[in-house]
Amino acid sequence: MGFFFLFILTISSLTSSMAFHNLQSPHLLDLYIRDYTLKSLDNTVKTGTLHSVPLPENFSGIDVATARFRCGSLRRYGASVKEFHVGVGVSLNPCAERIVIIRQNLGSNWSSIYFNNYRLTGYQLVSSILGILAYNSGNNGSSSSPVPFEVGISAGEKPITIDFRNSTRMGKNSRTRPICASFERDGRVTLAKEISPSICSVLRQGHFGLVVEEPEPVELRKKERPWKVAIGSAIGAAIGAFLLGLLLVAMFVRVKKRTRMEELEIRAYEEEALQVSMVGHVRAPTAPGTRTMPSIEHEYLPPSRRR
Repeated sequence: MGFFFLFILTISSLTSSMAFHNLQSPHLLDLYIRDYTLKSLDNTVKTGTLHSVPLPENFSGIDVATARFRCGSLRRYGASVKEFHVGVGVSLNPCAERIVIIRQNLGSNWSSIYFNNYRLTGYQLVSSILGILAYNSGNNGSSSSPVPFEVGISAGEKPITIDFRNSTRMGKNSRTRPICASFERDGRVTLAKEISPSICSVLRQGHFGLVVEEPEPVELRKKERPWKVAIGSAIGAAIGAFLLGLLLVAMFVRVKKRTRMEELEIRAYEEEALQVSMVGHVRAPTAPGTRTMPSIEHEYLPPSRRR
């Protein structure tokens, strides 16, 4: 392990400026943190006690904490390691006696580099990437095992929960609900809903973060805008033409109905006993041309001729 650690340390020192901008393999970073953490532990570190691990300057921004546990105690009681809470009944495979749990907080810059390796299109990272990994420890409590290997952690009676409240970059008043993202070793990303605000639930060890759907680019909206305007204009013109047609039909029906009513009124007047004729724009009654002349029953005589 010592030769491998020195090799990794030499390579990282020579390429520190390049590594920050282009992390070729996220797993390589895990191996470096593992070797540096195991080398920093000694027999004075108590079981179950959290220990901070300082990293070299070229990996500044990464916060690492570790603790050693007995497998039986971890299964029976669970444990809290910074943002991670391992529930009771956790399964450890393989585990003879002791394990070393390493918790990683990649910070803002390294989280972005780590996230870009997964090429998760349509989403953006809104938290630091947190990782929890376990490795074997010597039976006598020493961490200098000849061949360090990873121990699988699987949730038992209760899931493993992750608290992102102190590592999220979203405002408290944000209406966008983030999504829990699990970054797998094979390059896949598994998405799941939060169990509560900024709290995620997972079933095994790995690296995790919060993501949100990426807003539509401004350039794309500008390109689509003429199509939307054209479609909207066509729909608006069709609706306008339809309404105008209805208005013209209504006006035509109204004029025709009014003309019909006038014709019926004229015909009704003409058929009455007292006939009515139109004089210009005025209706006036008309009478027959001859009338019966009045007659006097008694002949009128002057008073001088009366007796």
